[in-house]
Amino acid sequence: MRALLRREWLIVLRAKGAVINPVAFLLLSTLIFVIAAPDAVGSQAVPGILWTLVLLTQLLALDGMYRRDFDSGVLEQTLVTAQVPFVAILTRIFMQWLSAGFIITILGPGLGLMLGLPVHVAGAVALSMLIGTPALSLLGSIGASVTVGFSRGGVILALLVLPLFLPTLIFGTGLVEAALSGGNLMPQIYALSLISLVALAIAPFATLAGLKISLEMQ
Repeated sequence: MRALLRREWLIVLRAKGAVINPVAFLLLSTLIFVIAAPDAVGSQAVPGILWTLVLLTQLLALDGMYRRDFDSGVLEQTLVTAQVPFVAILTRIFMQWLSAGFIITILGPGLGLMLGLPVHVAGAVALSMLIGTPALSLLGSIGASVTVGFSRGGVILALLVLPLFLPTLIFGTGLVEAALSGGNLMPQIYALSLISLVALAIAPFATLAGLKISLEMQ
């Protein structure tokens, strides 16, 4: 596992565009929204807007999750030679979250402030993303594994994973809205945690199956 983590980390360092592009998209889309729709800034719709931008950013970061290794043949060798392919898949998902979801979690409170959320909600924004973004990486990995062999898999990937993202979007938005209204945060926290745990139990095995199907269709 140490060797796998080191390899994935080196890939992230060398392919800086895979990290910079989604972050730039998130920052620019937030800025454009602030400029284009100033009336919505500070409104009750801001939690939903923020989480929608996060969802789209994660979707953008998923397309190249396995494609580079698939095109070079490294992915097939990894699945064949790895003693436990499940661990290799889980390591890749973790690094994808670290290079996208974790950065989004750090930026989330600042983006919320840009959209007019009060300062006391910043902690709830960060917490919702810390609990919710792992589910996006895990569930998105399933779609990325199925579409990795398609030349134009971005649209198909979006159609596959967007329905899976909806529960995370709903409860992540609900957590921020509850913090805004001074309500109880625990139901949304429990729901997001459950979604991430269920995704952790299912996604690596479903991803492994999807990658094997994609390699057989090559």
